[in-house]
Amino acid sequence: MPNGPYLRYVALGDSQTEGLGDGDDIQGLRGWADRLAEQIAGHSPGLRYANLAVRGRLTGQVHAEQLAPALAMRPDLVTVVAGVNDILRPRFDADEVAGHLEAMFAALTAQGARVATLTFPDLARITPLARPVGHRVTALNEHIREAAGRHGVIVAETSPHPVVTDSRLWSTDRLHASPLGHARIAAAFADALALPGSDDSWTRPLPDDPAVRSRLRAVGAELRWLGTFLGPWLVRRVRRRSSGDGRHAKRPALLPVAPVAEGPSLLRADSYSDD
Repeated sequence: MPNGPYLRYVALGDSQTEGLGDGDDIQGLRGWADRLAEQIAGHSPGLRYANLAVRGRLTGQVHAEQLAPALAMRPDLVTVVAGVNDILRPRFDADEVAGHLEAMFAALTAQGARVATLTFPDLARITPLARPVGHRVTALNEHIREAAGRHGVIVAETSPHPVVTDSRLWSTDRLHASPLGHARIAAAFADALALPGSDDSWTRPLPDDPAVRSRLRAVGAELRWLGTFLGPWLVRRVRRRSSGDGRHAKRPALLPVAPVAEGPSLLRADSYSDD
């Protein structure tokens, strides 16, 4: 399997890979996969990149809808990130989810692509209401590592690092990464892939937050989150609807990528500020 330079990169997944939390649907989404493509393009000027991810997709849907188009593009690099939507559903089967991921790993690596994925953080450290599904995250991460090992898939190990659950890396809905979080995910993949200029600075903690939140303010924030984000999400589940209904991939074809220099403040703890 190739170690680069990469000429055709395809991203498969759900809302995180689509880029929710980093931009918006009006001005456009960026996201970690776009950021990673831009970094690769800095060393592979001929890179073309497609992003097939669609918000709300379960792993089985990613497998059914995105694998075949990805294979048709004959990529030399593919990222596959899916599973969180499955974890949050009442019915969750880690073996079934991992089976879909492994099928994608097998098909893509058999065609000669370098494939990369990641492990997920403890959701309970991002929002306490996710505590009941903590064991699901642990189980899925173990399955991902095992399946990746069988197929030579690169794993960006984000789960062991405390910084990945820092609230500043997450958007206000606590389900999607913030721009800073997307930058860190891109850096984690770059590090795992040993891209030129990458390092482990993405694992380092941010400076202590000088803002001390009172208990009353914290309770107020929880109530606002319940009403603004959790409530609508639960309504969609009851109605068996998805945020991705009627949506299509934002970048369904391989297109050229212009390299973009990433500002150091997005990664280095010693230069980060909230300004």
